[in-house]
Amino acid sequence: MKQLTHYDIENNQQDFPVTIVCDAIRTPENIGMCFRISESFGVSKIYLHESSPSIDNRIVKKTARNTIQQIPYDTYGNFEQLIHQLKREGNTIIGIEITDESINISDYDFSPHSKIVLLLGSERNGIENVNLVDATVAIPMYGRNSSMNVIHSLAIALYETTNQLNKKILK
Repeated sequence: MKQLTHYDIENNQQDFPVTIVCDAIRTPENIGMCFRISESFGVSKIYLHESSPSIDNRIVKKTARNTIQQIPYDTYGNFEQLIHQLKREGNTIIGIEITDESINISDYDFSPHSKIVLLLGSERNGIENVNLVDATVAIPMYGRNSSMNVIHSLAIALYETTNQLNKKILK
C-alpha cells in the first residue's frame, strides 16, 4: 500500500444543485472551512450574512485556501428576503438543526428535490427563523454532547446529500 499525495489524486469533479446559506456565522475559521468543504462537495453557491467575517479576512483566506476563487458566493442582509427569494427560484430549504420535527439526516430523502439549500444556523443561536424552512434534518449523536461544530454538521450533511443525489444520477 502506498499513501497518495495531492498530485496522485484526480477527483471526478461534479457540480450539484446545492446552495449553502450561512445564517450569521461569526467565526472566520468557520467561514473559511465552509468554502473549503463546499468546494470539495461540488456546491453551486454560498450565501454569507453581511455581519459574518468577509472573504478579505486574513483567517478566512488562510482557512479557505484557494477555494474562495473556486465557488460563487454572495452576501445578504435580510434573512427572510433571501429565503423567500430562494424558494421562488425553486429551492427546497433544509435546515441543519435540531427541532421537535427534525428528521434523521439518513432518513431524509434529498433525491426528489431539483434544487436544495442547506441552511446553517449561527454558532450561538441556530437558525434565525426556523419556521421559514421546508424541513429540518438532524445528525444522530451518541455521546453526552447534543451539538457539534457547524462546519462538521455541514460536512456530514453534504456527504449525505451528494451521496443520495449521485445515486439518483447514476440510475
